[in-house]
Amino acid sequence: MARFLDTFRRLFKPAEVDGPEHISLLETKVGYRFVNRALVIEALSHRSMLGELKPGEEGITYERLEFLGDSVLALVTTDFLVRNFPEENEGQLTQKKSLLVSKTVLTKKAEAIDLKEHVILSDNAFKGGVHGQDSIQTAVLEAIIGGIYLDGGLEPARTMVEKIVLDDVDVIFEHTDHVNYKSHLQEWTQSKFKTYPKYRIKSTAGPEHDKIFVIEVRAGHGVTGKGRGKSKKDAEQMAAKEALKKLRRIH
Repeated sequence: MARFLDTFRRLFKPAEVDGPEHISLLETKVGYRFVNRALVIEALSHRSMLGELKPGEEGITYERLEFLGDSVLALVTTDFLVRNFPEENEGQLTQKKSLLVSKTVLTKKAEAIDLKEHVILSDNAFKGGVHGQDSIQTAVLEAIIGGIYLDGGLEPARTMVEKIVLDDVDVIFEHTDHVNYKSHLQEWTQSKFKTYPKYRIKSTAGPEHDKIFVIEVRAGHGVTGKGRGKSKKDAEQMAAKEALKKLRRIH
């Protein structure tokens, strides 16, 4: 770790990245002060840093802490839901958990604290906008959770997750943009028809970089839904949403 930090300081200006102000600002945002500052630096370090190392130098990225943080986030979120929604069954709790730890929600949480401004990455990666990618922001957020767990234990990690991720669960659950219609449709068709929805692409239009997908879903007894979107995933969600509306009118 010491060698990594030496390399880190050589590659980046302290005032820009690993100076006290930069780290302190992040700690203020997440509500936790690290005892071991090496952990927070590790949690912020993108793998593009490895390409900047000289032969023989060792590098560390956020990936191990992300792996740990993902599990800590799942545990804290599950515990939170069990405690706060005692009347709901396993299936309902699973849906809520899947939503709260989804990339969509975690990206919004990372954006809310401007996390991309703290990601440590190479000049080329920065110029390419890598730090603003949803997958990178969510990975770093989970790595920070893992770092807090290693530095201070479960309770500080729980406090951070509840402050940053679980602070507005009621709003998240009510906001239709977050609803996983595919999951709801699958549960409905399994319950009512003992089968699964079937999706197929009806058509695509537009250039490769701006393609529009039209997808149809069949959901038992001939009920269909059709959806449009800029990705297959979005189109499937819209198709599932329409199919659910039809099913609820029929049944």
